[in-house]
Parts: sequence; C-alpha cells; structure tokens
Amino acid sequence: MHPVLRRVYAARGITSPSELEHRLAGLHAPQLLGGIDRACDLLETAIRDEARIIVVGDFDCDGATGTVVAVRGLRLLGARDVGYAVPNRMRHGYGLSPAIVEEIVPRKPRLLITVDNGVAAHAGVAAARAHGMRVIVTDHHLPGASLPEADAIVNPNLDRDPFPSKALAGVGVMFYVLLALRARLRERGWFAERRVAEPDLSALLDLVALGTVADLVPLDRNNRILVEAGLMRIRAGRACAGIAALFAAGKRDGARAIASDLGFAVGPRINAAGRLEDMTLGIECLLTDDAGRAGDLAETLSAINAERRDLQDGMVAQARDEVDRWMASRERASVPHGVVLFDPGWHHGVVGLVASKLKESLHRPVVACAPVDVLGDEVKASGRSIPGFHLRDALAEIDAIHPGLISRFGGHAMAAGLSLARANLEAFSAAFDAVARRHLPPDMLDAAILTDGELGAADFSLHLARELRDGGPWGQGFPEPEFEGEFAVESWKVVGDKHLKFKLRHAVQGDPLDAIAFNAFDGVPPPARLRAVFKLDVNEWNGRQSLQLLIRHMQACG
Repeated sequence: MHPVLRRVYAARGITSPSELEHRLAGLHAPQLLGGIDRACDLLETAIRDEARIIVVGDFDCDGATGTVVAVRGLRLLGARDVGYAVPNRMRHGYGLSPAIVEEIVPRKPRLLITVDNGVAAHAGVAAARAHGMRVIVTDHHLPGASLPEADAIVNPNLDRDPFPSKALAGVGVMFYVLLALRARLRERGWFAERRVAEPDLSALLDLVALGTVADLVPLDRNNRILVEAGLMRIRAGRACAGIAALFAAGKRDGARAIASDLGFAVGPRINAAGRLEDMTLGIECLLTDDAGRAGDLAETLSAINAERRDLQDGMVAQARDEVDRWMASRERASVPHGVVLFDPGWHHGVVGLVASKLKESLHRPVVACAPVDVLGDEVKASGRSIPGFHLRDALAEIDAIHPGLISRFGGHAMAAGLSLARANLEAFSAAFDAVARRHLPPDMLDAAILTDGELGAADFSLHLARELRDGGPWGQGFPEPEFEGEFAVESWKVVGDKHLKFKLRHAVQGDPLDAIAFNAFDGVPPPARLRAVFKLDVNEWNGRQSLQLLIRHMQACG
C-alpha cells in the first residue's frame, strides 16, 4: 500500500487491515436489529397465505431503491402478490399518510410495509390499521417522543436498539429484513417444500449501494461493505437494467464504477423524479428487467434532472442575491446564526438543494421554504446543517418551546424537513435563529477545509491516483482524500464557459501538471500563484489515462 494511502486511512480512524476488508461475511448480523423477528413473523404468514403485500416507499432515491429492493426481494422469496405505492409530493405529502392509505384501500392489501418512512406516521399507521391492514414500519429516521402503533417496527435508531451501526439507510434496513426473512424461511423448510433454490439476495446489492450513497448516510464499515459489494456487481456488468441505463445516460463507465458515480450521476436522476414529477418513474426504471424500457425511462429521468438543474440554478442565484443584499445591510454580528429563506415563487421540491448550496457558502444552518400550492397558506421547508448543530434536535427543541408553530418535522442531524403555516414563518425564523445561537458559538460559524496534507514530488503520479480512486468506497463520514499545496500558474483557459483548465507547476514537482477547477471562472483571471485544495484524479480521454488535479478550492498566495 502506498504510504500516502496508509496516511489517509489512519486519518479516518482505520487501525487494522481487517477494517478495510469488504467481504459480506463481515456484515453485522440481521438478528441484532430490534423488531426484526416480529416483522419476519408477519411476512412469513403473508407469503404462506399468498396475501397481498403493498410496499409504501418515499419520493427520494433511498425510498425508491428501498421500494424496489422490497418488491424484488419479496418476490424472490416466494411472495405471489407484491405491489407498491409511493406518495406524490404534491397530493400526499411525506411517507405513510392517511391520504395515501385511502388510495391503497381499494387494492385490499392485508399487509403494508414502509420503507425509509413510517417512524413518525402515527396517523397513517392508525388509518391503515382501521382498514384492517397489518403494518410493518422499516425506517432509519430518528423517532419522536412516541412511536406509531404499528404491528412491527424495524429501525436501528430506536432508543436502546442493539444494532451496532446506526448509519443504515432505509434501503439498508429493508435489505436486512430480507436477509432475516430468508433465514427464517430456510429454517422452516420453505425452499425445500417448494423444491426451489434459495434465492441469492446479493442480486439486490447494486440497488442497496445506490440508495446508501445517494442518501448521504455515513459510510461506516458496515455501509462500506454494502456499497463495495454493490459496486462490484456494477463493475462486473451484473447491475439491474435500470442502473445500467442510468450509468449510460450519465455517460459513466459501469466497468469502472465508484461511489461518486452513484452520488453525482445516478442518484440525482432518480431524485429528480420525486422532486418535480412522480417517483413512480424512478421506481419503474429500477424495477423493470427490460433494457429498452429502462433506457427510455433513464432518458426521461435525465430530462427531468436537467429541468431540475435549471430550476435549482435560478433559485440559488436568487437566494444568493437576496442574502448578499441582506448581509450588506447588517453588521456581521447581527446576521442570523440560523438562516430561514422563503420565496413565494420557489418550487418546494427543490428547496433542499437551495438550502444545501446556501449552507455551504454561509457556513450556517439554512432552512429554505416554499409554498405548497397556489393558495400559499402552507409552507414546505427543507433544512441543511453544519457540523456541531443537530438539525432534527433543533426542530424538536423549537416544537417543545413553541407548540403548534411547526406542523410536522423529521430528519437527521444534517438534514431535515418540516411544514408550517405561512403565517408562522416570521416566528419560526426568529425561533430557529435563537436555537442556533444557543448551540453555535461564533467560532463554529467559520468554515474550515480539512485536507490530508501536502504531497511530495513523487506522489504526483497516476499510480497513486488509481490507488486512491480504488481505495474507497469514499463518501459521507469517510471522505475522499484531498490534499493541499502551492502552485505557479503556467497557463490557463476557460472551457465550457465557467470551468478553468490549468497548467500548474508545484514547488517540489518539476513537470507541469494538468488541473481543472469546475464552475470556478467568475470573469476574473486567476492569480499567478495560488494555494489549492485538490484531489488526484484519473483523467480518461480517448482510451488513455493521465493524471489530473481536480481543484476543489483555491486562493491567491500572498
């Protein structure tokens, strides 16, 4: 192993070679998940009775992949009648709501199983059970003060749940339920009775990898095992038709698939359907085994994603202009610690992306809000946070201090969603800033870029770039290696209107280095000398590979 890669692993807390082994045998045991035995009881009964099962997913990539894993997996295990329902952001709201239950009722299911939602669905669970349905909740979101009265709940983040990893995505929780159910059916002789081979659930791991990476859950060792196993299937050409089509639509090479391909090319195309259209498009793309249909759906999803990008760019530019005017009129000390933004013309399916972009530039927790419909009486909002500020806990604190101010909320430490009356926006904005001021001292509002240090002359090599690329999977909680250094700018040019292409010379490295900085040209020429944060990138062009520095941040040297 290259010494730089050893250094990178050590900085991420890796202390033993065994922590880098990504064999499936190293996964935590499914039986450690609380509630999983009761869920298996209900699923085994439904399969044996050939009862109708409906999977209720969510309208993001984690929910979509989890829905497909549930449907495909239950069919593999012998369920004869499995369908799905996914909420429409406009009509139903989030998760298992009474509204979507009413649409499911005519289908007469005996069992509902939620994926990536349900832990806060008190009204939805109650509505389903009032219609005679059994309900299994599988989720990974943080629970509230009380749990819905479901027949079984499987969620590693429930209080005192013994599962060692709290980082499972919703799709990961569903995959674990299938692993436990397969073991149960094996013990009960189900496969022997039917004289069928026990199904290989590893066929679902490309979907598990996609949902896990796209949901930005921390890539602890358990999640790295799941993601790497899925990437291996994709590289081997054994991905489902939908993922293969989405790789092609994103102009990515599946044979060289890495986690960032899932996060930046495939996941956004699935997410776009839930933001602007109907997540049924994304689910059907991942569910079909027909390559032609998958290709058509992937192209449709790409077109929706392009529309989403244009809408997002306009909203972000508008938000930044507003923030710039706002901050110019204040003393720095009076700028809110917690920022709330609203515009009546924004699309509520894209506010999370606006919050994410503004959070990065302001380095403050941001909640972006938009009206639900033309009446504008109800507001949907999405928040993104910075290290040290637990967003979901902050919303719970506001809800405790100001009961009724927020209609609904849920989420994680770094991302959360909520809804409230438009009339409450001003009060919520003040409450959010007050909570942020209590928990964020001023020094935490200064952004810091963490790097893996500087490189020696011999480290600027294609060989090390390849080792680093293949040393992952990298992602949330296990960040891709980035380095820093000073360079002289030998030449530069603008490509694609806003990207900067460089020839750089490092202080200790004699040969000029190719480098690129995306979205970095603002009309001002770069300095003659700069300090940059960069990654070693493998540039592939016309079948040839070369070293390229991918610049993440740069500033003039004094």
